[in-house]
Amino acid sequence: MSRSRISLKKELPLLAWLVVVWGGLWQDFSAGNLVFGALIALVVTRLFYLPPVELSGRFNVLHALRYAFVFVWQVMVASAQLIWLAVTKGPNVRSAVVAVPLRSHADLMVTATGHVISLVPGSLVVDVDRANATLYVHYINVEDAAGAERVRRDVLAAEAELIRIMGTKEELELLREEQHLERMASAEPGQGGIR
Repeated sequence: MSRSRISLKKELPLLAWLVVVWGGLWQDFSAGNLVFGALIALVVTRLFYLPPVELSGRFNVLHALRYAFVFVWQVMVASAQLIWLAVTKGPNVRSAVVAVPLRSHADLMVTATGHVISLVPGSLVVDVDRANATLYVHYINVEDAAGAERVRRDVLAAEAELIRIMGTKEELELLREEQHLERMASAEPGQGGIR
């Protein structure tokens, strides 16, 4: 089975990233080392098949800056919570692995969501079901079904932030529709009133 050759233009972001990684690994960003890194990156991408990374073509800088601050705050809060749990509960802390089906099936979005979640202390992605875009996340201090639901909301909130930053227009529209439906459902009067 022959595969179609990926154009050099499509691989440019990957090549640039590989050159930066090469310079970082050697801790040498001189022109000669970066040119050599570019040659190695070209050889690697031409000899070994890598599935192309599908980019959405949009990147919202304002959302990215805002989420950077939110993310740092989440890391600080989670670190403090872990310290508190270690002091108060010690080895008696309960954890759980929770399956979280994501909205997006794009490899980039699933990977980015998994990385963001794993960088927050107390959580770690232990498995990914790529076919169903489901993350299996290990969380500390999950006692019951309500705790598992909180984990799902946290993971989906992180995915929503990433969709706002770099998701496709279709994913962004689905997210807006989902939020609109949630607002409508919360605005509906409760059942069982006087009739």
